[in-house]
Amino acid sequence: AEKPDEMLDLSYEQMLDQITQVRRALVDIAASRKQIELQEQQLQHSVSHLQDQAKAALAQGKEDLAREALSRKAAAQAEIDGMEPQHQQLTEQEEKLEHTLEALQQRVNQFRTQKEVLKAQYTAAQAESSVGESAAGISKTFGDSGAELQRAQDKIATMQARAGAVDELLQSGVLEDVGGDTDDIQKELDEAGSAAEVDKELAALKAQIGPGSAPPELTAG
Repeated sequence: AEKPDEMLDLSYEQMLDQITQVRRALVDIAASRKQIELQEQQLQHSVSHLQDQAKAALAQGKEDLAREALSRKAAAQAEIDGMEPQHQQLTEQEEKLEHTLEALQQRVNQFRTQKEVLKAQYTAAQAESSVGESAAGISKTFGDSGAELQRAQDKIATMQARAGAVDELLQSGVLEDVGGDTDDIQKELDEAGSAAEVDKELAALKAQIGPGSAPPELTAG
């Protein structure tokens, strides 16, 4: 996609090229006008010189020579008269191009100022867009993080509810028969309690009988 700043710079360069072309045309026309003016000056000098020669020849009684000088003078004057329209046309073109060049120069100066303002606005818009995109990315990241937190909280709550339910079932005895480890442990605890009770009763009997007495034989009932 074309960038506005590059488009503005390209337009500015094209306007500068137009000014360069107008200046070259103006130089060419001025050179042509100057050349015609030099030719006219030379012819005008010839006209004056031939006029003097005609007077001198006539003063010497050389009428034919005076006539020839006047004839050449008329030819030179005819050339001058023929060049005048062209000289006038070149002068008008030169003035017109000068006005055109001046107008173009003003437009270029105005465009250059506007171009820099627009480029600054474009740069600012790019910065704002970049900041906006970054903010949008940050917002999305925060949004994703919030969703992750919510999922984690939901999972923890589910695990806590499951643990609570299992605990309630264990306390109610519903899960007592599930698996064999719990029964074995309970059995060992019961046996340990019975053995402790037997030892206690045995100690009481020993105290009643006293030391030195022979233990009675156990007979089958």
